[in-house]
Amino acid sequence: MNKTPEFLKNIQVPLFYLLIIGVFIAGCNTHAKKNKLGKPLSFSEEEFSGRLKTLYPAVDTQKKAGIGNIDYNLKLAYQLNEYLPIWMQGSFTPTKSASDFIAELEDVWQDGINPEKYQLTELKKRMGKMGGKETTTNDALALDTMLTRSYLAVAKDLLLGVIVPRKADSLWFHANDSSWAAPKMLADMGTKYLSLNDFRSTFPTYSLLRREFKHYHDLLADANLNAAIGKVVVTKTPDTNDVANSIYIIQKELPWYKPEPNDSLDETAQLFSAYQYYFGLRQTGKADTTTLKKLSMPTDTLLQVVGANMERVRWMQQKFGNLYVLVNVPLMELFLRQNGADSMHMRVVVGKPARQTPSLFATMANVVINPRWGVPPTILKQDVLPGIEKTGKKYLAKKGLKVYDRNGKPVNAAVVNANNYRRYNYQQSPGDDNALGYVKFNLPNPFDIYLHDTPHRGDFGKRDRALSSGCIRVQQPREMAVYILAGIEKRNFTRGKLDSIIEKHKTQWQVLKNKIPVHIAYITAFEDTTNSHLRLLNDVYHRDEKLMTLLAKSR
Repeated sequence: MNKTPEFLKNIQVPLFYLLIIGVFIAGCNTHAKKNKLGKPLSFSEEEFSGRLKTLYPAVDTQKKAGIGNIDYNLKLAYQLNEYLPIWMQGSFTPTKSASDFIAELEDVWQDGINPEKYQLTELKKRMGKMGGKETTTNDALALDTMLTRSYLAVAKDLLLGVIVPRKADSLWFHANDSSWAAPKMLADMGTKYLSLNDFRSTFPTYSLLRREFKHYHDLLADANLNAAIGKVVVTKTPDTNDVANSIYIIQKELPWYKPEPNDSLDETAQLFSAYQYYFGLRQTGKADTTTLKKLSMPTDTLLQVVGANMERVRWMQQKFGNLYVLVNVPLMELFLRQNGADSMHMRVVVGKPARQTPSLFATMANVVINPRWGVPPTILKQDVLPGIEKTGKKYLAKKGLKVYDRNGKPVNAAVVNANNYRRYNYQQSPGDDNALGYVKFNLPNPFDIYLHDTPHRGDFGKRDRALSSGCIRVQQPREMAVYILAGIEKRNFTRGKLDSIIEKHKTQWQVLKNKIPVHIAYITAFEDTTNSHLRLLNDVYHRDEKLMTLLAKSR
């Protein structure tokens, strides 16, 4: 049985279970029914049920309460269970389900969550005292309700996250619509233990994050590794000892990586190049200052980064389904996934730090060929206005922007100036210079974020692709359009047909029957192309620190 790791110990968490006060009612009839295991209980069912009903009266099931409302869900669980004990059996002894829950609770530290949040030590202490001569119905009632409360609390945290997303990230709007069945599951606990795994994310990255969290936790106790990290000197001219320490750290942190013989790079260069790839650095194959700085990072910091990204994945839907698009903003890549495999994978350009791409969930509703581009308010103020102030009509003509009044009627660009520019709408007609390129993938959402082509094709060759005004520019828009319309929609739609439509410069809307879920997320620890190992990415918007601080406080 795993123990709570050292870094999670010594945290004072107040007891949240309810102290049950009651006077023992002498002469009560022992209960005449059996529990769900078919075994008779030796304590009074009437007394147990009566006290439960008093302490936790029935809730109005027509009124929906939040998943985080533990009191409501606890009452509902016992109401669904007809006020029978959920975790207790004959002679005041806990069921096997109770023992299974405690065993799983001990392992939630691998999710980056402190088990003591859910009173692990106190639960084990109370369970150890059950079944003795001095055990009372009060003891059974207190332990049963405490186990139920703990189960609901940890289930909620695994399903939705420990931190309210917007407290850590003001641009996180990704909805979590995971279904909540914990109260009903608890009512069935007497016949079969329902694992906490039922609440963990099924997104493949989550299991990798969990595994990597354990890996870094194990490295915390490696004295030789910690000594090597402490000896790394960030310098432009590393000596032999610096290189040797660095290689030792790389081999410890990436134990699965083995240099290939007869490669164009020697083994040392291969090790540094692999480390740079997996830690979001420029691949120079050398012990440069940026790499040495990362190598000098304490293992505990890496552990916190992994934990923060498990939390982000918990903020998303638990189940992604068989078809979806995922855009990982820090990775600056897009994945179109079907049945667990990548049907398409490409680079993208995301919002620059001054105009960050928000995290959101939307569904792709249509594909627009030869789209028109309407200038959004932010770009109008920050880009178009300065251009109007400098050259007025010439600027608008250079950018291919046509001016319309609020009724959609064309306006002579000569009348537009810095004082009245807000009165008008500005659009680019379809064409080679259109900011959206030739294809747009519409995702109706309140933030007007979508995927689109771009005339700036050279940006996809850059390592840093945080260059847009917030929307997502995709590297292979035509290929993706054909794949969606022909492969997913099953239409007679070829690349030649798409090119023919584009040449006409007329806008065409292709409405999708199969609405494709699109997840735009900010995840700084993500799987590699083999889906086997984790990459720690550049925190391009500097969002990790705040989340790590909040998680540390929550423990």
